[in-house]
Formats: sequence, structure tokens, C-alpha cells
Amino acid sequence: MATGRELIALRDLSVAFGNGSERHVAVSNVNLSVTAGQTFGLVGESGSGKTTLLRSIAGLGPIPTGIVRIDGMTLVGRRDSAIRKRIQFVFQDPYASLHPSHTIHRIISEPLVINRVARPDERVRRVLSDVGLPENVSYRYPHQLSGGQRQRVAIARAAVMEPDILLLDEPTSALDASVQAEVLNLLSDLRASRAMTVILVSHDLAVVNHFCDHVAVMRGGQIVEVISSEAIADQTARHPYTIELIDRFMSLERRL
Repeated sequence: MATGRELIALRDLSVAFGNGSERHVAVSNVNLSVTAGQTFGLVGESGSGKTTLLRSIAGLGPIPTGIVRIDGMTLVGRRDSAIRKRIQFVFQDPYASLHPSHTIHRIISEPLVINRVARPDERVRRVLSDVGLPENVSYRYPHQLSGGQRQRVAIARAAVMEPDILLLDEPTSALDASVQAEVLNLLSDLRASRAMTVILVSHDLAVVNHFCDHVAVMRGGQIVEVISSEAIADQTARHPYTIELIDRFMSLERRL
């Protein structure tokens, strides 16, 4: 449940790639506020700027113009270790994001070792249990796991640092439908038990509606509307593009 304290604030945020005639503005003058404890969705078609915006919060990719503020602190350039502990990122492709030559134990424990966290083995055992994986997974390699198990490992690697903020970039898009539901339920349980603030990027309004309290709809690098999940069900959006997305979603729901 959101506490009302603003944890993430973006002010006039813009992100561009390239220079001169090759310059492309991926995100343009975005303003967004996320309160502590919220589950917040970013939804829109491919190329709308969702992932670029998410990566800007994490300090990945080009340095944006405008302001990124976390818990009242304005962030500039690369994130320092204190902020990296508070913000963790789960990437879209669980296989590409896990080192193929490292055991699962090493993958999950690496951020603990880097940050000199006490009793790393204990933390690894606990987080594996939290994401529903047996302890013997520790001795396996990513290629020995299913796609759903690999994504659970990626989530465990992020959760092991006990972050305040979890950023999810299409965390279920590479998974089968049945496994998608399992991973979303896992993320819901983790968020609730650890009181994390979560931002989820997805092109799938059904996923966002299932998981998030509020949704920012992006198009052409801009946020066109911010609505509650109730507004999706009630079909009370105002912007024509949001209405179009909801109509598509409701049409699909009726066919299923």
C-alpha cells in the first residue's frame, strides 16, 4: 500500500541517442511521481520509450536531461553504490542477463560479495526459497534451467540486495502464458513481503492491469495519461490512445 511519500520523481526528463542528423529523442519531457509502496506500470507500443525511461531511473544508457530524484535526492550521472543497493533491475531476457559460465550461487551472491554484505550464503539460501527454487539450484548453470526458473534467478539476484525499488522490464514476455502468471504472482508476493516500490514495463495491458496500482501510458516518448487500474476496468480513461488500448484489451478479454 502506498504511503503517500514521493519516492521516485522525474521532472522534464528527456533522453536522446546519437548526434546531429542521427539524433533520436526516445523520451521527451516526462514528468512522473511514484509514491513509496506503489506498483506502477509503464505501458505502450514498442518504441514508445518505456524501457528507455526505466533505464534512466536505474542510471543505465545515455545521461538524460531533466531531473531524476530518488527519495528527495537528485541523481546526476552514474549511480553510486548506495543508490545501486536501493534500486535493482530485472531485464526482459533471463538467459541473456545471466552469466552462462557462472553457477546460480555465484550469480546471486556476486552483488553481496561486491558490497561486502555479511553472511552471503545465508542470504542466497533465503532468497532462493523466497522465489520458489530449491537450494540445489545453487550448483547449476543457467542453461540447465527452464525459462521460468531463469527468470526466478534473475528476480532473486535483484531481491537479494533487499532494494527499496525494483524495476522490471517486460519480465514475463519471454515466458509461456502459464509461467507468466506464476512469475507475476511471485513478484506480487515479494513486493508485499518486502514493501518494495515496483515499476513494471510492459506492452501488455492485461499484465499491467493484473499487477499494478497505477499505469502511465506512453506514446512517442511521452506520457499521455496516468490512470489507476480501476480506471482500466471502469473504462474511464480520457486520452484517445489510452481508450484505444483499453478497447483492445477488453475485446481480447471477451474472446477468451
